[in-house]
Amino acid sequence: MELVTPDLGLVVWTTISFAILLFLLGKFAWKPILGALNERERFIEDSLSKAEAAKDEMARLTNENESLLKLARAERDQILTEGRKVKEQMIADAKELAHKEGARMIELARVEINNQKSIAMADVKNQVATLSLQIAEKVLRKQFEDHQKQDELVSQLLKEVKL
Repeated sequence: MELVTPDLGLVVWTTISFAILLFLLGKFAWKPILGALNERERFIEDSLSKAEAAKDEMARLTNENESLLKLARAERDQILTEGRKVKEQMIADAKELAHKEGARMIELARVEINNQKSIAMADVKNQVATLSLQIAEKVLRKQFEDHQKQDELVSQLLKEVKL
């Protein structure tokens, strides 16, 4: 029963030893423990504020990256559009040049054909003239073999010519 109802001396000595323990703990242990707890609390708050700052920085960088990606995509689309336009322009220019060159070659061929045709026609005319002269010469020789016919022709021509 002593434990349930302690003696007055035990209570006094227990109180004195508790007070001494409290004094010693207050003097030597609590200040370092409270200092360590305060330091730990500051460290945790600093860590949380740094984590929040890092989170804000990550959000800013993410937004910046997204805007850079949008700009890059827009630039890529613009470059592709310009490339298509240049390609189409080059194709159109090449077609136009080919048409012009084809028309020029056709015109040159037409001129060459006309030149060849003129040369051929001149050659044919020359041959026809030569043949005509040869035929006329043969006809006239045959006709002029007879002297009487020659005299008649000369006199007829002299009658036709009036001076």
